[in-house]
Amino acid sequence: MDHDEFRRYAHQMADWMADYLEHVGDYPVRAQVSPGEVDAQLPHSAPAEGEDMAAILADFERIVLPGVTHWQHPDFLAYFPANSSPPSVLGEMAAAALAANGMLWETAPAATELEIRVLDWLRDAIGLPEGFAGSIQTTASEATLNCLIAAREQATGLTSNATGLSGQPVMTAYCSAEAHSSVEKAMGLAGLGRQNLRAIETDDTYAMRPEALDAAIADDLSEGRKPIFVTATLGTTGVGGIDPLPAIAEICRKREIWLHVDAAWAGSALILPEQQWMIEGIEAADSFVFNPHKWLLTNFDCSALYVRDPARYVPAFEILPEYLKSSAGADVVNFRDWGIPLGRRFRALKLWFVLRAYGLDGLRDHLRRQIGWTQELAEAVAATPDFEVVTPAVLGLFTFRYRPEGTDGAELDVLNLHLVDALNKGGKVYVTQTKARGRTVIRVAPGAPGLTRDSLFAAWDAIKEIAAAL
Repeated sequence: MDHDEFRRYAHQMADWMADYLEHVGDYPVRAQVSPGEVDAQLPHSAPAEGEDMAAILADFERIVLPGVTHWQHPDFLAYFPANSSPPSVLGEMAAAALAANGMLWETAPAATELEIRVLDWLRDAIGLPEGFAGSIQTTASEATLNCLIAAREQATGLTSNATGLSGQPVMTAYCSAEAHSSVEKAMGLAGLGRQNLRAIETDDTYAMRPEALDAAIADDLSEGRKPIFVTATLGTTGVGGIDPLPAIAEICRKREIWLHVDAAWAGSALILPEQQWMIEGIEAADSFVFNPHKWLLTNFDCSALYVRDPARYVPAFEILPEYLKSSAGADVVNFRDWGIPLGRRFRALKLWFVLRAYGLDGLRDHLRRQIGWTQELAEAVAATPDFEVVTPAVLGLFTFRYRPEGTDGAELDVLNLHLVDALNKGGKVYVTQTKARGRTVIRVAPGAPGLTRDSLFAAWDAIKEIAAAL
């Protein structure tokens, strides 16, 4: 493809993207395809000769697009939002064209220095203390694994990377019973064993009980195990529980345990001064992560990881073969040492575009509107016969269930699973289910960029209509 042809198709694709973002609400929110339906339309081998771009784009619309679940759809109420926005897309386009690898400062000086600066902007906006240093990771799951590895190296005096875990005491970690599965996954990947993660019971607000945490740590110490890591969650995936940081931080300080704070979704709301109560006590944390790609109009992937003391984090990842040595030396930050991958995309560019295009005030307005609409919807659900709110609205998340008169117990769980299935197959609304104290409930987590109050309440009307037809 020559430059003139690229220019022509790039303009065509830009027009397609603008149309898509404008009309994404016209698609079924969840892909309406059966397993294998996309694959059946694809050749079993790659073409021997290059094909015309017009044919490729036509097949994109004919084959690929019907198999896409539209995360930017206003009626995407499932999981957590994975936001995008026009400024973010433009930043991603520029990064793709530059194709820079920011593994070292000298391989992409602008990528490194822009990342440092925009993460400082975010740190100040969400209320973290000035000493916290940031880097962009792929996901909060990766960030949690990174911090667990750093805690493991600190606990073993930087020997486990070199010689392995043989001869070390059993190392234990702790999180809320409502914490994300990535913590358990990280225990396995870090070689510490999933069975050595302790799931701490929660209170009536689904927040970790500090006294139960302290008791679990004491029990492991009495049995000769070595507690090394606690994950506190702000905004648990299932129901939005907020763990009490001050009490957890005090326990970790007393026991000399690494405290990691996972605020993957709820952390975006910290740009609102009225929500910064969630991080009271954060100055004692060792690491903190949240995902601008969830709720700050920055498309995936862009996870902001902050560490209080880089000197305790970076050594876990440092390795310096001859081909990576640089004349810049210690005068610069080399982000290759801030995580698992060597190669790093220019992700700071899209975040910079978003922060400048909307400003903090614009992003705050965006979040306040969506939080307000979610609270309003939860009140409407609670006031509707045959429905009940199970866990109250926390920021932009609540859970409910359909409970017509005469149904209870296992029958009620089955009914709500049928409702989730019927909603998602219909293509109008996309929701997910979870368990709250053993009960099957339906999660609602609005957050699409094009969400409006009208679209949210239209989705609620669709839910009621489909429920009544079961």
